[in-house]
Amino acid sequence: MCGFRLANVPVQAYTSRDTELASALTQSHMSLLAFGINHTTAPVAVRERVSFASDEVDSALRLLTADAAILGAAILSTCNRTEIYLSQDAPKAEDILGWLAEFHQMTSRELAPHVYAHTDQAAVRHMLRVASGLDSLILGEPQILGQMKTAYTTARIVGAIDAQLDRLFQHTFAVAKQVRTDTAIGSSPVSVAFAAVSLARQIFSSFAEHTALLIGAGETIELAARHLRQNGIGRLIIANRTLERAHVLASELGGYAIALDEIQDHLAEADIVISATASSLPILGKGVVESAIKRRRHRPVFMVDIAVPRDIEPEVGRLPDVYLYTVDDLHDVIQENLRSRREAAKQAEEIIDVQVAAFMGWLQSLKGVSTICAYRAQAEGLRDLELERAQRMIAAGRDPAEVLRLFARALTNKFLHQPCTQLRQAAFEGRTGIITAAQELFGIDE
Repeated sequence: MCGFRLANVPVQAYTSRDTELASALTQSHMSLLAFGINHTTAPVAVRERVSFASDEVDSALRLLTADAAILGAAILSTCNRTEIYLSQDAPKAEDILGWLAEFHQMTSRELAPHVYAHTDQAAVRHMLRVASGLDSLILGEPQILGQMKTAYTTARIVGAIDAQLDRLFQHTFAVAKQVRTDTAIGSSPVSVAFAAVSLARQIFSSFAEHTALLIGAGETIELAARHLRQNGIGRLIIANRTLERAHVLASELGGYAIALDEIQDHLAEADIVISATASSLPILGKGVVESAIKRRRHRPVFMVDIAVPRDIEPEVGRLPDVYLYTVDDLHDVIQENLRSRREAAKQAEEIIDVQVAAFMGWLQSLKGVSTICAYRAQAEGLRDLELERAQRMIAAGRDPAEVLRLFARALTNKFLHQPCTQLRQAAFEGRTGIITAAQELFGIDE
C-alpha cells in the first residue's frame, strides 16, 4: 500500500488495486457508463420486456464482460428500472443499446426512445441518486439500496467487478447511508405497498369485513400485509410458490397460506388482490378472474399488480367489476405522500453534489499515484541508506548526538539535491512555470 491521504476525499490510502487502476487509467480511455430505462422513461409494457430474471443476471454479466473493452459490469433490475453500470475503455452507449435489445429479443429501434446514458461524472451522480432513493418512483424509498447491494454482490461473485466499479459502489453505499442518517428522506411511511393499501382505503371505507389475497412473499408483499393488518383487514390470504415461506409470513400476521396453484380456488373470496412475484409469466389470466367474478356475483374486486413483468394479464382490467392498477397507476397516490420528503430531498442533493466531486477528485488523483509511490520509494531508499550509515557510526563509538546531527544534515541534503538542481536549471532556462509549480507543491509563499 502506498500510504497517502488525500485531503477532503474519503479515501485513506491508495491500495494495490488503486495502483492497478491508476495504471489502467493512464494507458486507456477508461470511463464509467450508467445505461438503462426507468419508470420515467418507459411504461411498464417496455420495462417488463427488458427486465432480467435473477437467474439471467450471471450469464448476462459474463456475456458483457466477454468484450475486452468492458472492464467491469453490474446489472440492476427492479420493477421500476433496468440499469447497467459499466467500467469501459472508450464506452459506446449505442453498443450497449444493441446488446440489451438483442438479449431481450427486441430491436434497437424499439428500445432507443426509452433509454438514457450517463458517462463519468454524470454516471457517478446518477448512481448516488438512485441508491439514495432520489430517482425512485417513491421519493426516498429504502428498498433500492438493498437491491443495488444485491446487484453489486452478484457481479462480484461472477467476477465482473473491476477496481474502478468496486470503489464506485463502495462510495455509493456510504453516501446513501449518509443521506439516510443526515436527512429525513426516509421518515414517512411511503412505499409502493403503502400506496397500494392507501388506494384500497379510498375504495373500501372499512377493511374489517373484507378479505385480501397477497400473491408473493417478498419484501413488498410483507410491507403490504403489515399495512393491511394495521388498517384492520378482516382476513388475509398469502399465496406463494414456496408454501413454507407463505406459512412463515401468514403465521406472523395472522393470515392463511396457500400455494400458487390454489389461487383459483380462493380468488372469489378476495376483495383486494395485491401481487408482486418474480414470475416471468402472468399468475392471473383473464379466464381465471372472469370465473371468480361470476362466483362473487359481481361484487367488485380491487387489484394491484406491482410486479414487472406483470403478474396479472392487462386484459383483466377490461372485465366489469374489476379495478386493476399497476405500479404506474400508483403515481398520483404516491404524490400525496411525498410532501414531507421534498425538503429532505434538497438536503440530500447537496450531499450528493459534494460526494460526486469527492469521488471524481479521487479518481483524478489516481493519475498521480505511480509518481507519488515512486517518490515515496525513492525517499525511503535514501532514508534507509543514511540510517544504516548512522547506525554503523554509533556502533563504531561515535557520539550519538553528533551522529544525529550528521544524519539530519545528510538526509536533508539528499532530499533537496535533485529538486534544487532542477529548479536552478528551470530558472536558468526561463521556465517560470516549473518555479510556480514548485512553490505550490512545497507550500512556499513568496
